[in-house]
This record gives sequence, C-alpha cells and structure tokens, in this order.
Amino acid sequence: MIRMILLDSGPLGMVTNPKAKGIPFDCQQWLKSLLVRGEKVVIPEIADYEVRRELLRAGLLRSLHRLDTLKQTLDYIPIQTETMLLAAHLWAKVRQDGRPTADAKALDGDVILAAQARLLYDRTTEVIVATTNTVHLSRFIVAMNWQAIE
Repeated sequence: MIRMILLDSGPLGMVTNPKAKGIPFDCQQWLKSLLVRGEKVVIPEIADYEVRRELLRAGLLRSLHRLDTLKQTLDYIPIQTETMLLAAHLWAKVRQDGRPTADAKALDGDVILAAQARLLYDRTTEVIVATTNTVHLSRFIVAMNWQAIE
C-alpha cells in the first residue's frame, strides 16, 4: 500500500519559513526526513491557498519563494469539481448534525481538504493529512499531528 501524506496549511506554513527555529525548524527537518525515505508528500491546493494568501498579505517574499519551490519539488493536487461537490456535502452534513467546523459564512478549507483526502484514498493508497490541529479534520479522514507521523 502506498502512503500519501497531505500537508495542511500549518505544517506547510512552517516549512516555508526561511528563518525557522524551534518547532518550525523541527517541521522542516521532519519533511526532509520523509523525503529522504521516499515518502509521497503532497501539497493540496487549498493548503497552498491558505498559506499563500497570508504570505502575500504580510509581504513575506522569501517564504513565498520557498512555497513556489516546494510546489515544484512535491506533488501538487489541484482542486477539482468532484472535490468541491464532496466538500459541499460534508459541509452540509456537519451542520445538519449540529457540529460545524467553521462559521456558516466561511469557505471552510477543512472540508475542502477532507474531500481531497477522501477522493485520493483507495485500496492501494493510504492518505494521512499532516496538520497542527486534528480536531476538525479527523471527523472526516485520517488526520494526525505532523509530529506523530514517522
């Protein structure tokens, strides 16, 4: 079985930091170790969007360059119509159950990421979302704190 690790915006943001120390530096080393072992690590488009918009807002051009370089190094998964259709279903379901993952007016990137992960999972591919916050994502898919993924 192939293991695919999707980077959520938390770890993705940390690995773009050119002056990383502490936990962000540890996250960068973690990513390097995964790649050295041949793990399949991917950037979902929604995570790129969430990190990119903040880097642009803050004018962090070196971090933005690192994000662009990562997109050339790692696999990148664009958002497809099928993803958005499933995300809308997930968004509605958690609200019907009284357990929303974001404000009703929010785009809710978590359900978009969860939909991408669900659509990638099959008999031959195990999908894990590497995140800094498993609370919302783990309702839909396998989501683990990046530090727990070896």
